[in-house]
Amino acid sequence: MKHLLKLLDLTGEEILEILNLADQLKYETKHGIDHPHLKGKCLGMIFEKSSTRTRVSFEVGINQLGGYAVVLAADCSQIGRGEPVQDTARVLSRYVDGIMIRTFGQDEVEALAEYGSVPVINGLTDFCHPCQVLADLMTIRERKGSFAGLKLCFIGDGNNMMNSLIVGGLKVGMAVSVACPEGYRPPREILEFAAGYEQFTLTDSPLEAAKDADVVITDVWTSMGQEEERAKREAAFKGYCIDETLMAAAKPDAMVQHCLPAHRGEEISAEVFEAHADEIFEEAENRLHAQKAVLVKTMGC
Repeated sequence: MKHLLKLLDLTGEEILEILNLADQLKYETKHGIDHPHLKGKCLGMIFEKSSTRTRVSFEVGINQLGGYAVVLAADCSQIGRGEPVQDTARVLSRYVDGIMIRTFGQDEVEALAEYGSVPVINGLTDFCHPCQVLADLMTIRERKGSFAGLKLCFIGDGNNMMNSLIVGGLKVGMAVSVACPEGYRPPREILEFAAGYEQFTLTDSPLEAAKDADVVITDVWTSMGQEEERAKREAAFKGYCIDETLMAAAKPDAMVQHCLPAHRGEEISAEVFEAHADEIFEEAENRLHAQKAVLVKTMGC
């Protein structure tokens, strides 16, 4: 695997290979078994969006694999002052062994991969969030044993999380149901992909989407860069909160996932969040293990 730009680029088998390696690396980490697969290698990390989990999990991950990270914040690098991304790609490729970027436009990630000569990992864009969804899938399989026969439900905005969950969920064999208001649906590219799967459902009814779900997932209604739309979005998503009423429509043993940070009382009630906190924070931990697998699959080749 040369890059991880979006889950659309991977086959279901490739996703499962990453998850299998993530499981192995998690086991080794928990049992104190060293795995210096990337000894001496350097990961350049570009942050044009703020971060907690992405920053810490990637930096800890590359260290545990025997490598090290160099962090470039937008206000501390030339890319933040208008240097063309293709020039940044060619320069960094001469210094580092891989690049992770967390940014706004998917085109910037694709350009880094096109013009650079080292692996590029998408840490988040407005279009997709592949690393988070790999961690979600890892957590679902840990808790449920397999993906066979499962229904995944996402309630909320047709954003990067919904996009990647649709792709990842369908590719590993789950049924996927999503609920979002008119005007906040996933982009055409994602809907065209999903149209090839009979087990995909798009609705504006959260209760319909959650019916008999094994996994219920949500995200904030207002993402980074959308702060001016907050009031409009709060009105549009009224009734899209994962609360006890909605969870009653899902299966009794349904699990809940949230990529964090969570706004209790908006997209998820405090009661549901706390009832499923172990699952949610296991999901957060699994960012570390899933991303270590991605680092090995890309930079270890």
